[in-house]
Amino acid sequence: MKIVVLTGGVSSERNMSLYSAYNICSSLRRLGHEANILDLFFGIDSERVDGFFKEDNNLEKEIKLLKNRTSEVHDEVIRRQEGKLGIFGENVIDICRKADLVFMSVNGKVGEDGHIQAVFDLLDVKYTGSSQMSCLLSLDKYLTKKVLVPEGILMPKGFMLKKGHKAEYVPYPCVVKPCSTGSSIGVSLVNNDEELTRAIQDAFSFDNRIIVEEYIEGREFSVGILDGKALPVMEIRPKDGFNNYKSKWDPDMESEKICPANLDKDTARKMQRLVEKACDILDMDIYAKADLIMSDEGEIYLLEINSLPNMLDTSVYPNMTAADDIYYDQLIDIIIKKARYYIGHNNGQN
Repeated sequence: MKIVVLTGGVSSERNMSLYSAYNICSSLRRLGHEANILDLFFGIDSERVDGFFKEDNNLEKEIKLLKNRTSEVHDEVIRRQEGKLGIFGENVIDICRKADLVFMSVNGKVGEDGHIQAVFDLLDVKYTGSSQMSCLLSLDKYLTKKVLVPEGILMPKGFMLKKGHKAEYVPYPCVVKPCSTGSSIGVSLVNNDEELTRAIQDAFSFDNRIIVEEYIEGREFSVGILDGKALPVMEIRPKDGFNNYKSKWDPDMESEKICPANLDKDTARKMQRLVEKACDILDMDIYAKADLIMSDEGEIYLLEINSLPNMLDTSVYPNMTAADDIYYDQLIDIIIKKARYYIGHNNGQN
């Protein structure tokens, strides 16, 4: 198949998206597909369009070039806003329409909030992952609570705060985080008023709405979904006791990951059923990842759901599938086959 690995974008998770795209595209080529990397925001020059899928370019160099352009994003966003230009770079729509499938690797806002999926639905462009509505509901942590809590899913209590408004009462300790970011960007553990002020400022630098919620002390876990079924439970053990951006991306602070987690079968299955239920409610059937915490009293809380897990070969999600004897290339193959199945099913095709 001709497959576009759509990546980059404009969010604070741009570089993580690029690293995932490198692994995805390398795998697709090993599987025999005509695959290439395309930056959502910068696109490609017109002279590359006709031969795009036949390019045997050095992916490592391509990613390095795109990463070097990250510093241009802020000024280019302003320029396009002033000129009323869109988020799609040069020739991006044209290339995606020519593809048999677009493999989504645009993390954070735009890529995970349903905007791209909505455009692709209107243009009949086929893509991997969850639908526009599922992405919207899962990236926005406030909406996730609004949908899942009434359905019996236990989540930490909290409230949403808009920029320019003040929190009237905050119980300590608490967690402050942007409504719509991933990779724990802008997330802080807060113990007093001084820390709260800094945490709110930091979170608002990434989003116009933030979540302030109770801190649940306990053990942290992740559970992946593949084709509607839960993967083995992974325990996440942060070095400093709190799972934040540094514990995920700083090699010196990287969390210990244990999969399968050291849990009794009943507890592990309870976590898996909880995530299966939540993903079923949000209609996230192909692949997704949920973060959980089990309190010292044994209560299991859902923290958030990720519709587009990072796909580095060292990331949490591929490591969970590996624990289920599904290794990277096989995982990529399953994702593209299930995407095409669901596309055909939803279109009434056999």
